[in-house]
Amino acid sequence: MQDRYLYISEPDYAVLHSLTRHHALSDELDRAIVVPIEKMPADIVGLNSRVTYVDESNGVSRTIELVLPEQANMEQGKISVLAPVGTALLGLKAGHSIEWPFPNGMPRRLRVVSAIAP
Repeated sequence: MQDRYLYISEPDYAVLHSLTRHHALSDELDRAIVVPIEKMPADIVGLNSRVTYVDESNGVSRTIELVLPEQANMEQGKISVLAPVGTALLGLKAGHSIEWPFPNGMPRRLRVVSAIAP
């Protein structure tokens, strides 16, 4: 993982904190800068954001919506914040990237192309 600023809105932090039994998410929230919702930039990935990202390891671009686990639906492009890609993208700003370990043991570099808040 790479050091980076991680911004989370106060409402998202409150909801996500209840999911912290999941180690990767807990680590991310520990580093988070919690921001009042009215001061949260619109181009930062949060819950229910519509995100376009590029997996720089293979050049594949995807557009997803970052959601809570119970709302996840791959066919609709709704990815859980607890999925490796969801946790990796959380708090990133458009233009930023992160190298993140995936379940196959291989790290992948993801770059946010755009993020649109709900």
